[in-house]
Amino acid sequence: MSQDNLNLVSAEKINSFIYNALVKAGLTSDNAASVAELMTESDVIGGDAHGIFRLPSYVKRIIAGGINPTPNITISKERDAMALIDGDNGMGHLVMKKAAEIAIEKAKKNGVAWVGANSSNHAGPASIYAKMPLKHNMIGIYVAVGSANHVPPWGGTEMLLSTNPIAIAIPSKAMPPIILDMATTVAAYGKVKEKLQRGEEMPEGWMIDKEGKPLTDPSKSGEGFLLPIGGPKGYGLALMLGILAGTLNGAAFGKNVVDFNADVTSFTNTGQFIIAIDIEAFSDVDVFKGNIDTVWKQMKASPLLPGFDEIRLPGERSDKVAKERRANGIPMHENLKAALDGVADNLGIDRIL
Repeated sequence: MSQDNLNLVSAEKINSFIYNALVKAGLTSDNAASVAELMTESDVIGGDAHGIFRLPSYVKRIIAGGINPTPNITISKERDAMALIDGDNGMGHLVMKKAAEIAIEKAKKNGVAWVGANSSNHAGPASIYAKMPLKHNMIGIYVAVGSANHVPPWGGTEMLLSTNPIAIAIPSKAMPPIILDMATTVAAYGKVKEKLQRGEEMPEGWMIDKEGKPLTDPSKSGEGFLLPIGGPKGYGLALMLGILAGTLNGAAFGKNVVDFNADVTSFTNTGQFIIAIDIEAFSDVDVFKGNIDTVWKQMKASPLLPGFDEIRLPGERSDKVAKERRANGIPMHENLKAALDGVADNLGIDRIL
């Protein structure tokens, strides 16, 4: 991608622009601030397909009535170490922030807590919620049913599954936390949309068409399927995670999933869950974190195969990206800026640049 097509924008400017747009679209000041903070964090850590990139579609859905701008997010079922949240069709960021807060408080009392959600929406990258328990010396696990189906069951042709992402965050002592954030497909669909906006081709292996041939033109993504990681194993993982995040919570799964990208008015009933695990319930916290540092050193010290220059742990790249972007700004493609200019003009707010 040509550097000529990029602008560098500070996290503060991105946060302010998102906040102003969401308030204008109908969110309360407090809710807009919470969502803007989480969306900005997505861009800071390199989750470019889930940060301000998503703002135009969010605003469109809010204005069209597809998202409730003033939800009453409540607990509908509860026991000591679990809860089920009704998100009242609010922004997924608000629903999952509350879910994480409840899971953390319950884990403090019970050692572990599982909090599911229904009536939610797209919430951005999985890792930002899995990381929330880290500040409390906990491990976080987050799973969601993706916001549109792009995957058939293995060997089939009807798209009944989504990318169904999972994130696991584990704290360390001196090293960055280990944070796995992955889709159950080779590429998340947000990356396909990002390629389309930038006018770039997709690599072979992301998608195939309905004849099983490689599909590299993102404008034709509706004519094909995302490929699951590991073939049938990725399909099985997407299926089981979808049941746990969707069916178990009374949320949409399979044929009931609404295409968040194409339908701006329908109730999506997105399902998610978060698990918080209090390390102290299992181990001395300092000892555990020190052991994770040891894991870091062991992994990094592995002899390299030809063609590799280092071993990287999950989350290491996003940690480096975050430091660089906080210092120098967040790269924004000209085509994304143009889309944001359209949002600004339609809402009557200042443009981002």
